[in-house]
Amino acid sequence: MKSAGKSDQGKNQKPIYLDTNLQIVFAVTLISVIGFVSITPAFPSVIEELNISPQDVGLLISVFTFPGILLTFALGVLADRIGRKKILIPSLMLFGIAGAACGLARDFNLLLVLRFLQGIGAAPLLSLSITIIGDLYSGRERTTAMGYDVSVLNISAASFPSIGGALALLGWYYPFFLPIIAIPVGLLALFSLRIPEPKKEKRLQEYLSDAWQSIKNRQVVGLFVVSTATFIILFGSYLTYFPLVGDSLGASPFIIGLIMSGRSLAAAFTSLQLGKITRILSEKNLIKVAFILYALALVIIPFVSNLWVLLIPTIIFGIAHGINEPSFHTLLSELAPMKHRAAFMSVNQTVIRLGQTLGPVLMGLIFAIWGINGAFYAGACFAIVIFALAVIMIK
Repeated sequence: MKSAGKSDQGKNQKPIYLDTNLQIVFAVTLISVIGFVSITPAFPSVIEELNISPQDVGLLISVFTFPGILLTFALGVLADRIGRKKILIPSLMLFGIAGAACGLARDFNLLLVLRFLQGIGAAPLLSLSITIIGDLYSGRERTTAMGYDVSVLNISAASFPSIGGALALLGWYYPFFLPIIAIPVGLLALFSLRIPEPKKEKRLQEYLSDAWQSIKNRQVVGLFVVSTATFIILFGSYLTYFPLVGDSLGASPFIIGLIMSGRSLAAAFTSLQLGKITRILSEKNLIKVAFILYALALVIIPFVSNLWVLLIPTIIFGIAHGINEPSFHTLLSELAPMKHRAAFMSVNQTVIRLGQTLGPVLMGLIFAIWGINGAFYAGACFAIVIFALAVIMIK
């Protein structure tokens, strides 16, 4: 379905990014990132001020992500059954209220409880953003909108650590207040978001049976494999071990972070151009190209002996991610009937979480056996294997 009152993108009176509905979706995407990246710069201060061990501080991330593993699919089913906004708006409100309450907590156990509640609110946000884009647009408009949304995601991932770090200079708890912006976004969505809602035509058992039949499609399974593999490579080989390479070349944590932000910026710039790029290569071919680029970037890293030359594989990796993530989101959205789309996207978000969890563990085992270069080469080999699977499964 195309957005109300629109024909083809070339005939629109205004660019797609000026659509109020899409701008609200961008805000939801931006908020979905805050809970991960804005608070980590404050971790050293949290350890000191709340008198906890460095091992315990990681629980602030774990208790936040855990509800997503448990609830994302169920909330996706509800979004298909009762409507997107009826899940989105309460989730934004809970995220904002519980998140801001974290800034008032001075006890670590209370902070963990509030982070868990905030994680419940965060669980459906990203999958609903993608679902709503799929509901609003079709064809190249959908691809373009997905590209813009991933660009917002990457710019946020590059920006919020710096914002959180600056706020942490005022006090460890200040970054925890950032999620309060979810409350006005929730109100904006309540009064201004205009989206088509699916009709509940079948009983739950019939709905689940039909959704399962759709998900068993070979291409859908292939795209879920791509999603999982993407984040195994990103979180396993790149995010976990790239900082160690920078450290071995004498870089400070700030410089390492600066270089690594180049990946997010390259991905953001590339995904902004996706609507134009798909005039040359289809989304299916872009996914295959992306895994070749992932492999190339990871193979280059062990040979780099100059700190700033690391920007080359960083940018290549970012370009790969900029064409890959919006492409598999777009294809999944096209394969998903509207009445099942939220369930599709919630399953995708669940397998992404699986990849984020497995990546560091698997590459950690490789690191223990073959060292840091082995972690990069293993990631590159894995990318080539996924390229071959994509050729077979995504036709």
